[in-house]
Amino acid sequence: MQIPVTESLLLLSLIVVPFLGSVVAACMPSNARNAESFLAGGVALYGLAVAVFLYQYVGADEAVRYHAEWMPAYGLAFILRMDGLAWLFVMLITGVGLMVVLYARYYMSAEDPVPRFFAFLLAFMGAMLGVVLSGNLIQLVIFWELTSITSFLLIGYWHHRIDARRGARMAFTVTATGGLCLMCGVLVLGHIVGSYDLETVMAAGDLIRAHPLYLTALILIALGALTKSAQFPFHFWLPHAMAAPTPVSSYLHSATMVKAGIFLLMRLWPALAGTEEWTWIVAGAGVCTLLIGSFIAIFQHDLKGLLAYSTISHLGLITTLLGIGSPLGVVAAIFHTLNHAIFKASLFMAAGIIDHETGTRDMRVLRGLRKALPITATLAIVASASMAGVPLLNGFLSKEMFFAETLLVGGNDNWWMSIAAVAMGIFSVAYSLRFISVFFGKMPSDLPHEPHEPPHWMRLPVELLVLLCLVVGIIPGLSVGPYLHSAVHSVMGAQTPEYSLALWHGFNMPLAMSFVALVVGVIFYIVLRKFFTLQQRTDAPVLHRLSGAQAYETAMLRLTSFTGLVLRWFSTQRLQPQLFLMMLAMIAVPWLLTGAMPALQSPTIDTFNPFFAVMWVIGCACALTAAWQAKYHRLAALILVGGVGVVTSMTFLWMSAPDLALTQLMVETVTTVLILLGLRWLPRRLAPKEMLDLQVPRSVWLRRSRDFVLAVIGGTAIAAISYIVLMHPQPDSIGDYFLSRALPEGGGTNVVNVLLVDFRGFDTMGEITVLAIVALTVYALLRRFRPAQESITIPEQQVNDIDPAVRQTQTEQVEKGYLHIPSIYLRFLLPLMAVVVIYFFMRGHNLPGGGFVAGLIFSVAIIVQYMISGTHWVETHISLRPLRWISWGLLIACATGAGAMALGFPFLTSHTAHLTLPIIGEMHAPSAFTFDLGVFMVVVGSTMLILIALAHQSLRSRRPQGSTPDTVVLPKKGSA
Repeated sequence: MQIPVTESLLLLSLIVVPFLGSVVAACMPSNARNAESFLAGGVALYGLAVAVFLYQYVGADEAVRYHAEWMPAYGLAFILRMDGLAWLFVMLITGVGLMVVLYARYYMSAEDPVPRFFAFLLAFMGAMLGVVLSGNLIQLVIFWELTSITSFLLIGYWHHRIDARRGARMAFTVTATGGLCLMCGVLVLGHIVGSYDLETVMAAGDLIRAHPLYLTALILIALGALTKSAQFPFHFWLPHAMAAPTPVSSYLHSATMVKAGIFLLMRLWPALAGTEEWTWIVAGAGVCTLLIGSFIAIFQHDLKGLLAYSTISHLGLITTLLGIGSPLGVVAAIFHTLNHAIFKASLFMAAGIIDHETGTRDMRVLRGLRKALPITATLAIVASASMAGVPLLNGFLSKEMFFAETLLVGGNDNWWMSIAAVAMGIFSVAYSLRFISVFFGKMPSDLPHEPHEPPHWMRLPVELLVLLCLVVGIIPGLSVGPYLHSAVHSVMGAQTPEYSLALWHGFNMPLAMSFVALVVGVIFYIVLRKFFTLQQRTDAPVLHRLSGAQAYETAMLRLTSFTGLVLRWFSTQRLQPQLFLMMLAMIAVPWLLTGAMPALQSPTIDTFNPFFAVMWVIGCACALTAAWQAKYHRLAALILVGGVGVVTSMTFLWMSAPDLALTQLMVETVTTVLILLGLRWLPRRLAPKEMLDLQVPRSVWLRRSRDFVLAVIGGTAIAAISYIVLMHPQPDSIGDYFLSRALPEGGGTNVVNVLLVDFRGFDTMGEITVLAIVALTVYALLRRFRPAQESITIPEQQVNDIDPAVRQTQTEQVEKGYLHIPSIYLRFLLPLMAVVVIYFFMRGHNLPGGGFVAGLIFSVAIIVQYMISGTHWVETHISLRPLRWISWGLLIACATGAGAMALGFPFLTSHTAHLTLPIIGEMHAPSAFTFDLGVFMVVVGSTMLILIALAHQSLRSRRPQGSTPDTVVLPKKGSA
């Protein structure tokens, strides 16, 4: 079946729309809960509708694909792929997401920052959709880590609570560490197959299993999957994540995040399963998890804690089914994944309703709630019965399939897995009864809130989910049969087994196991409640000694202690030792890596030019003098360093590189001013005369001699490396490639600018992103930084001792405005330089100039205004808003790249149009112009943000406590 292009774009929109909705939700006012809920619900409903529409192709066993080239030379592309398994998970993510949004509208308090909640929720939805729809393994890992980040934000949503912060850190540490292992495993898998394309990897199962690196890839990928799905021994993080709001638990810990690891095992089952290693690693972890989780769940007193451990147990059940390795095991795993998401989401919501209406989740004080919450009690009882595996409910069908598979793998001699399955069934009945017990008995009168039924719209998601439990349990073949078949066939292909979803398969061993689990589970719960004081126990017998959370905390403390030890050994707050280590590494590492000396060309020396030689003698003299003056006079050293920069700019110009010369000159100008502002914070240096009188210790002379030798060696090494690179034979110079292709393929004659905005536009995108991050970091560090108040106070009497004649002259000059006349004239420099900026910006694609140079020139214009008019005047008369410059610049640059991808070209592919305009005539309009505009805005915004941070901190007047307005404050000796 031919799939139209529009359907592929719909597939792309499934991921793009949630992220856009997240940005919009974050910008909405905090008092617009209805609007935010409608936005989030609309996004989820859109995804659900797109998935339903695309089933016409998925149901016919056709995979809907979207493909955009990313780095073809490395086999990387942005690929989205929806088959039956991905479709089923998309339905879970968007369907349960829609229910959660409706539920959260009534659950969240008016005092909660709701825009932040829905922004995080939609971002997580987009990341989770990216995981299940990725057709490239590297891309899957990226979205995988995004789910870890967004789930961290959701779990720690109530960040004022210690348990929320602790649970978020624990979940992120465990899952992100597993994500790093997954990345390594994916790289190994791609090395084995020779491709990261998902379809290619899935078809290369025999090659992968026969490769020597198979076990390495399996262990690394299994670590990623097991940590994300809270499998033993990494199960401890999930109960602590229950500090999140109940809508988050209903979404992340029933249908989405914890199912990501399960999804990965299903997705890679054709490539990795079928070996003893797979069975021992995956099934072994699953069996341990289902027993530990189900047993501990019985002894929980928190409703959400019980549901958390029951979730761990059911995830272990699914993992065990996948680890068994049989075709029917995969069928049962996919089926139970669907069933578990339905009944567990409804149970989490019911627990949230109980907490919301009573003010507590403690089962030791909750009882008799069916009288105050009759409808909620009925829904929760049905969902709990499904979790326990009661017939005519969806949980019974998949659990019976699980019993059948344990019998199959056990055979006639090995019954341990069947016994473990029945034990898990017994425990699940016990903790389901424990959950139901809150609705029976005499209702207490001392609850924090008077319980009553919630609003109907809050209860509606629970009603719909419980209805699905009944529908799937009664008519499974009609309700989920076709969708389950599509998911199974997408995983197993021609190996898809015959199976039946009928309610009755006759009297057989799986049915007997189900009956035993139900009956013994009821008896076990009654015995525990009557004879072992279940309500008074604070932990699970025996297993409480094996605390994964305690092991995690101990490991974190040991790691922190080791980090502190390393910092004490190798770190220092002084700049000179750090520079020494950096220079030493810069010399040692190339020396260790250098092999045989390559063949070098003979240098060609043109006729000697005395002007060029004198220029470099001046530059070298400036450098040496700057090093000497740094001991006495920092300002003089800075001026001399600027002289070195000017010589460097003239060298670039001499070598026919005007773009580099112009950029270097502007960079020197901007950095000189910024460093000048920074010098005001450094401690005072002694004057030359004072230094002559000072007795310098021998250790200081030795340290300076060492640094001098190291600097000479480092400079010589850099010169040698540069010489080797320049003199190495280059038969196919990369420069010739760009020179020949700049105009025909880049649409410009300025090769440097075409290189930056077209051929290596992705590098430039990374560079401006780093520049923005640096500016934000400088601003964040300085905006609240206050140095020590090292100042002395000159009383008013001493100020009055100044020569009256001098004082009168200064006063008259200020009154007549003489001192302000130069600054008034220089303010006209800004519009003049703005014209220069436009000139250099517009000509950049064909002549020296471009967005980077134009941004620096405009920054210099703003700096001049700061210097002549002061901080207050500039910010009063010129609206800078550097953060908006940075954000809009990055957005414009990204939009340029995304526009190329939307048209089916690689990211940031440049296109050129020739427009005919009135009066102006024909105009050359490359798309790189837009990207260059983004570069310009980021450069201006970043420079201005750093300038504002430094200028405010350096120029802000500080008055000591207790001083009067007439007091003059001068720096204290030894301070800045």
